[in-house]
Amino acid sequence: MPGLPPPRPLRQQRPTRRRRRHPTPSRRKPSRSWRKRTLLGCVALVAALVAWAALARDLTALSNTNLVRFDAIIVLGSPVDSDGNPTPQQLARVMEGVREYMKGVAPRIILTGGPTRHGFIEANVMTRVAESQGISESAVFVEPRAMDTIENACFAERIMKAHGWRSAEVVSSAFQLPRAAMIFGREPMQWRMRAAPPVAPQSEIKTAATSALETLKTVRYLIYANWAERCTP
Repeated sequence: MPGLPPPRPLRQQRPTRRRRRHPTPSRRKPSRSWRKRTLLGCVALVAALVAWAALARDLTALSNTNLVRFDAIIVLGSPVDSDGNPTPQQLARVMEGVREYMKGVAPRIILTGGPTRHGFIEANVMTRVAESQGISESAVFVEPRAMDTIENACFAERIMKAHGWRSAEVVSSAFQLPRAAMIFGREPMQWRMRAAPPVAPQSEIKTAATSALETLKTVRYLIYANWAERCTP
């Protein structure tokens, strides 16, 4: 149309550049895999220690001598009941010691066991049982301080050393004998273990529980008590 200015040429617009957004790290919940690995590691460690203890118990010799006569019979302590009476386990040990004494295995008995949480001395209760079975007072030697099997061995050995005795038959429950043999193996004497048969049959559940507990005690002895716990004067 006349009188209108010519149209301006259109500018070419450059495409706008979009700013790149850096991806924000997603907040993930902490992985639980490390917990599982830690748990599995702990389970594997416990299993290995239990297997080690079980193998050590199987391989432990229950005697370091061929003697059939000894200077003394050592009966290891066991807790009494809340009234100060012998438990079936303690009674079985003392009765087996008495039988061995009557057979002439040794001319004397050392009864070892300290105070219980009820205040009764294990060795004193054991002495009453032994004397009630006809053992003379002169043949019984009481060790009233030991609080565990390590001290049973240590304190009994001191009594023997004071009298010049060098050999002993050690009487205890069958489940305790392997660990007791490990402990007595450190003492400078000749010894053999003797299992005390139970005075009454035990249920399979109780037998399994007792065996499991003794295996755990063996684990503790092997990794700790063997070097950390020494009996004191």
